[in-house]
Amino acid sequence: MGKFFCIFAHMTDLSILPVKIEAVFFDMDGVLYDSMPNHAYSWSGSFKCEGIDFPEYEAYLNEGATGPCTINKVFNQRFGRNATKEEIKRVYSKKTELMNEAPQAPILPGMKEVLRRTMEAGLKVVVVTGSKQPSLIERLNSDFGIIRENVVSGFDVVNGKPDPEPYLRALEKAGTSAANSIVVENAPLGVRAARAAGLITVAVNTGILKPEDLSSVGASLVLDDTQQLASIWPEILLRGKV
Repeated sequence: MGKFFCIFAHMTDLSILPVKIEAVFFDMDGVLYDSMPNHAYSWSGSFKCEGIDFPEYEAYLNEGATGPCTINKVFNQRFGRNATKEEIKRVYSKKTELMNEAPQAPILPGMKEVLRRTMEAGLKVVVVTGSKQPSLIERLNSDFGIIRENVVSGFDVVNGKPDPEPYLRALEKAGTSAANSIVVENAPLGVRAARAAGLITVAVNTGILKPEDLSSVGASLVLDDTQQLASIWPEILLRGKV
C-alpha cells in the first residue's frame, strides 16, 4: 500500500508543488547523507549509558530536534523532569563520541546530481539541520559546494524542529517566500517544522519509518528513496524557470 502510494504520487501529482520555485531547503541527515543509522545507534548507546532504553525507531521519529530538546524529551518521559546541564552535556558528549567512532556516512544515491542540477538552475539552496555534529556539517562544502553561510544548523536556532524557526531562518537566508520554496525532508519533526513555516514538503523515506509517519504530519509527497527523487527532479526544476 505504501509503495503504491509513493509511486502513484510521484508520477501524477507534482501539481501540488508551487507554480514557481525559487529556493529549495534540504535536510541533511537522511536526505543528503545516509547518516541516520549512525545517529540512531549513537543516540541509543548514549541513553543506554544513563540506564535509559531508547529504541532506534525513536531516534528516527525524533530526528531534526536539537540535542538538548531530544534529551529533555526523553528525561521527561522517563523521569518526569528536564535533564540537568550536566546530564545534557554527558549524554551529548557520549553521543558525539559514538558518532566519531562510526563509519563515515555515504552520500545518498542521486543527491550529488540533485544538488548540482539545483544550483545550475539558479535556485537558492539552504541546508536545514538540527545537527551539531561537525563531521558532517564540515563535509557539505567539499561534497556539495554548500558554504556555511547557506546552512541552518543546531548552532543557529533557539527552537529546533518541529518548531518552524529553522525553516523561517532558511527563508531569510534565501530572501524568498514560502510560496516559492519547497523542502526535502525525511523526518516527521522536519516535515512538521516545514509545514508550520508554510512550506510544501517532499519526503524521502530513506530510513525505517512507515510512510504514514511522514504523510500524516503533512508531507505532500512521500517517496521511497532519493533515487525516486532524483528521477523526478528535472521535472521539478522546470518550475524554477517559469
